Amino acid sequence: MKRTFALILAAAGIGCLVAAVADDAKTTTKTGKETQMTQEHSAVVNVRYMIDNVDAAVAFYTNHLGFTLEVDSAPAFASVTRGNLRLLLSGEKSSGRQPLPDGTKPAPGGWNRIVLYVSDIKAEVARLRAAGVKFRRDEILSGRGGSQIWFVDPSGNLIELFQPKE
Repeated sequence: MKRTFALILAAAGIGCLVAAVADDAKTTTKTGKETQMTQEHSAVVNVRYMIDNVDAAVAFYTNHLGFTLEVDSAPAFASVTRGNLRLLLSGEKSSGRQPLPDGTKPAPGGWNRIVLYVSDIKAEVARLRAAGVKFRRDEILSGRGGSQIWFVDPSGNLIELFQPKE
């Protein structure tokens, strides 16, 4: 009985040691290079949008949504910022829009979107409609967490306005 108990303790100890070593180990490839992703935190979140016209996208985000132009490499690329959000606006001539090896071409649109929090969604919708911004639906949807509405930039990328419930 004592011997069995000692073997169980030894096995448990070895198992804990192996787990601890595994937690500290870094993944390596066949070439021996580390492949662990960095754990650094960034104060800026970067989102890339495929766009059709760099100048039109910059005008839209700066004039209607309070973004500031950071980099202007029109007609291929621009970046705009608002708080800690940086939008990378990739035109047709940018590296982000180059076709994949199978011929697939990155394009604007889709259902992914940035969400901009607002304190008065009705006022923001009225302001944007008056400026000619195109909305995906006419009504503001309200749910348990708050209210939302979707609109599109000049290339068809979705943007959501969201007002949390108080």
